[in-house]
Amino acid sequence: MKYIQDDFKILKNSEIQSGFYDLMVNCPSITEKARTGQFINILCSDKPLRRPISICEIDKESGNIRMVYQVRGEGTEWISRLCAGDSINLLGPLGNGFNIPAKSRRMAVVGGGIGTPPLLGAAKQYLADNSERSCTAVLGFRNKSAVILEEDYKAVCNTVVTTDDGSYGEHGLVTVPLESEIAKGGIDVIIACGPTPMLKAVASVGEKHGITTFVSMEQRMGCGVGACLACVCKTKLAGEEIYSKVCTHGPVFNASKVVW
Repeated sequence: MKYIQDDFKILKNSEIQSGFYDLMVNCPSITEKARTGQFINILCSDKPLRRPISICEIDKESGNIRMVYQVRGEGTEWISRLCAGDSINLLGPLGNGFNIPAKSRRMAVVGGGIGTPPLLGAAKQYLADNSERSCTAVLGFRNKSAVILEEDYKAVCNTVVTTDDGSYGEHGLVTVPLESEIAKGGIDVIIACGPTPMLKAVASVGEKHGITTFVSMEQRMGCGVGACLACVCKTKLAGEEIYSKVCTHGPVFNASKVVW
């Protein structure tokens, strides 16, 4: 897919939780091509490498893209200082997004930490495509202060929140409520994004129950367009193990194709 590189106007860049920001950019040329599960590479002042930020939501009518990110270094700290009306240089849309089977009727969304935002738009799109569908979200965080987008999910999905320390929601791993939801019956697809150990555990649950599972892999990226080979992960193709580029072959993979 051909991507766009240009300067666009910021509509909103607000802190929604300590260290977490909600960025809205008007970028019609990117929005027209974008799909849930893809990402945007943002130029951060004079930094040599762009910062990849997952797409949270896409509004094709208004031409707006929403991205929710966490400040983790100098690049994202620079982005956090931008204000509505400022210009920001975007490169995107990049990568391959979610491709949910059309016959699916009940989906489970499993997000971990900053892996939660890219699944929100996917859940909304999934439900908008077919009124007979339903969706359950299981969202895991370190503690109460790290919980984000809970109300956004509750507006569209049955939502369960877990925390590692038990300070909010259910105490423990996301796989426990996921297993409970599967036991109720009807879940035919799982999508997940978060830390690799969580994705591996979710993939194992999906495999055990014979449920098609898609994972959005988190890897450090250099160029974002497949040139630098910094973000490879091991996958399976025709019985052989190969290295796939997360930025171009992913970030979304069928979990059964990932070598964990």
